[in-house]
Amino acid sequence: MPQPTAFILHGGAGVLAERSYDREEAHMAELAETARASLSAGASALDVVCAAVRSLETSGLYVAGKGASPNQAGRYELDASVMDGPSRKAGAVATLEGFISPVDAARAVMEHTPHVLLAGAGAARFALEQGLKQVSDAPSYYTPAAAPDDRAIPTGTVGAVALDANGRLAAATSTGGTLNKVWGRVGDTPIIGSGTWADERAAVSCTGQGEYFMRANAAADVSARVRYHGQSLAHAVKGALDDVAHLGGEGGIIAVDASGAVSAQFNSPGMKRALVHPDGLIEVAVKQA
Repeated sequence: MPQPTAFILHGGAGVLAERSYDREEAHMAELAETARASLSAGASALDVVCAAVRSLETSGLYVAGKGASPNQAGRYELDASVMDGPSRKAGAVATLEGFISPVDAARAVMEHTPHVLLAGAGAARFALEQGLKQVSDAPSYYTPAAAPDDRAIPTGTVGAVALDANGRLAAATSTGGTLNKVWGRVGDTPIIGSGTWADERAAVSCTGQGEYFMRANAAADVSARVRYHGQSLAHAVKGALDDVAHLGGEGGIIAVDASGAVSAQFNSPGMKRALVHPDGLIEVAVKQA
């Protein structure tokens, strides 16, 4: 039998009950169709997740990339990370300012440095040296910001995970961070193991209140539950998310494993998401099932 392929993206956990998300649903469906076609044509999981996250960043529909909001100092500090499952190579940027696609910067860190994480002015200088596209005027580019949710700690993140036709797994995540965050705040998104993880068993991307996902090391925990407890992917995702909830946090986790099993779970008021199942079926949803 041919190797199955699968793909999931998320546009952030937490939604407003009274708001329509028709635009986001249409956009996510389009990206899911593109990912399905790319995987069918033999594209790598890494290329597919980076392309999806880049499109989520530049759409302005989510609290990441163009949809980000300023922090308390009026600055737009963005975070992103990528991880390649077969090699476990990873790259990330934190508090990056002035660039259109943080996920491209994260991938450049992975592919063109011996490091995993670059932050602040050093990350910006590296992105400039890599020739990545800059934001010409931050206030006009980032306005209007994507609409926040109504939680006590509103958040926004985008991410994608994929399994390709060669059995390779990959994950990517990008965020504008917690709204009204303190200058210099870094959440789980650029922390490998907390917000993003990919190995030979599973690819994982998290969204939600990042401090709790960091304390639970949630993304890597999904794979650890599969490896050490023999849990199914769905049970592993639930267990990791339950641990986040035990600490007082909320959000969501998307994951795909090496067999093509997919899981998208959340304990927040909804999660924007699109899934491409191994049989090619596309599922798009925002609120509770």
